[in-house]
Amino acid sequence: MAAKETSSVKLSTLPIPQLTSIKNQLTQELQHLTNSFTQLRAAQAKFRDCINSIRDGIEKGGRKEGTPILVPLTPSLYVPGKLASTETVLVDIGTGFYVEKTPPDARHFYTSKVDDLGKNLKDLETIVQGKQGNLNVVEDVLRQRIISESTSSSQDAKGGGGNG
Repeated sequence: MAAKETSSVKLSTLPIPQLTSIKNQLTQELQHLTNSFTQLRAAQAKFRDCINSIRDGIEKGGRKEGTPILVPLTPSLYVPGKLASTETVLVDIGTGFYVEKTPPDARHFYTSKVDDLGKNLKDLETIVQGKQGNLNVVEDVLRQRIISESTSSSQDAKGGGGNG
């Protein structure tokens, strides 16, 4: 495997347009990562809801087969139905595939999903913090460059105006 070459550039030597471009790129990356973070949190919350539904609806609820229930078709649309079995539940394992599992196995499946997402969220949070730090540094350097250029151009204008 080839070694990845990295090179570093001193930010203070870059021209303002290039600093602005880097700032914009970091802002876009940060926005994308933040959106991903939000989506992972939402997925984690859905899996937790599944765990609660299994625990409260089947295991603790003491419901029997034939009990009327509301079946979610979408997050905001439910249709009436009847509980077909308390021995097994259908588990969405992704991409439209469902598997029959016992309630404890289903809870274990969803718990492992919540744990995996938690690890991914922790890793993503570290990446977001690093990108945010990089963005702050670039913004500081850009601000300093703009101030120094405006100061030097105003001094040039003052110095050039008195030589007549």
